[in-house]
Amino acid sequence: MRAVLTGLRIEFKPMLALAGPVVMAEIGWMTMGIVDIMMVGRLGAEAIGAVSIGHVVFLAVAIFGVGLLLGLDTEISQAFGGRRMEECHRWLFQGVCLSLALSLPLTALLVILLFSLGAFGINPKVLALTPPYLEALIWSLPALLLYTAFRRYLQALNLARPVMFALLSANLVNVAGNWILIFGNLGAPVMGVRGAGWATCISRIYMTLFLFIAIIHYNHEQATGLFRNTAAVELRRMRRLLSLGFPAALQVTLEMGVFSLATLLVGQLDPASIAAHQIALSAASFTFMVPLGVASAGAVRVGQALGRQDSVGAARSGWTALFLGASFMVGAGLVFLLFPRTIVEIFTHDASVMVTGVSLLFVAAIFQLFDGLQVVATGILRGTGDTRTPMLCNLVGHWLLGLPIGYSLCFKTGWGVYGLWIGLSTGLIAVGIVLVYFWNRRVRSLPNASSEATFNEDIIAR
Repeated sequence: MRAVLTGLRIEFKPMLALAGPVVMAEIGWMTMGIVDIMMVGRLGAEAIGAVSIGHVVFLAVAIFGVGLLLGLDTEISQAFGGRRMEECHRWLFQGVCLSLALSLPLTALLVILLFSLGAFGINPKVLALTPPYLEALIWSLPALLLYTAFRRYLQALNLARPVMFALLSANLVNVAGNWILIFGNLGAPVMGVRGAGWATCISRIYMTLFLFIAIIHYNHEQATGLFRNTAAVELRRMRRLLSLGFPAALQVTLEMGVFSLATLLVGQLDPASIAAHQIALSAASFTFMVPLGVASAGAVRVGQALGRQDSVGAARSGWTALFLGASFMVGAGLVFLLFPRTIVEIFTHDASVMVTGVSLLFVAAIFQLFDGLQVVATGILRGTGDTRTPMLCNLVGHWLLGLPIGYSLCFKTGWGVYGLWIGLSTGLIAVGIVLVYFWNRRVRSLPNASSEATFNEDIIAR
């Protein structure tokens, strides 16, 4: 116990210094989607359902491209930990090239899905409003992928504050865009849900440009030679990036995909169930942003420690990240249990949506801890270069366990959306427990190394 407390005391401050801005960035990211739902909520339950379905269809495709870039966490953080700055630049350039290469095929896939929405049996009133929103979102895909590459680079260098400021200010752009385009203010045409999609698209372009300027500014100030001998596609690095990123992409796609499919299945139910599902999912996704940010910080801290040959430090960083993520999610679960009506009332006062939404938040309260454990464990395993284990765990836990149980309870037993959420929570609980076990086993397999790093800690933890 004394060793655990000592480890937490050593790692807590640098972990929090990096995780704090990253968490704020993740919250800012989620807030953009929640604001869209809140602002179109004035148009009715059908508009909420349309934005929900359009959003998850877009993310189901875009998240695969984002996942392919997650290998940058491992490579850039380990290169930075080993003081190989030129290598950090080379990995950034490979990430930018991969982002641009992915934009065309993923956009084509989104267009195919756009014209196939009718095949999913979505409620006709909701289906009529979904395509206009999704059409606008599709144009934001290239910017989103470039933003991801820029963000992984900055975070791996402990430069998380520009990421935070980009997301927070992008929310202001999104709110202003929604106010103007949804409702036709300042002389703009009334665009409804289509306006919400264009506001989000403009916001994503803005935050991508913000991070690009931040990278240029940092490298100009530090004279790191960003553009010196880095502008070339290197097949060896690209293969390495894909070997790390493909399992990560499958993992995030499997995780996001199960909730996207669940939303499409809920789309077959009544509009009140669709709206309640999206409200509860938004609340759970909001709290999820905190351990997701901790997971990103944990991946960086673990990667940096391994880059400077400090296995003890890597283990310490991983356990500290798990502790932070789990602690927050326990508190979030208690909030869901104690104040469910207050949370639902933020979005709507519709009586039928209220009843269903409150019951779904009770289910969400149960899986909060395990959702936090699984995402943080995924991040710290990625810091070691292990992206396959989380992918396999998500495949089994969500698709072979959680979704079949949820589908049966929803449509066979007649429990509706409540039954679907029970199944999804079962999968999350299983994945959380198993991934913590694999992290513990991974730590034990690391070679022993001194916890006293020779690299200047002022640079690593600044």
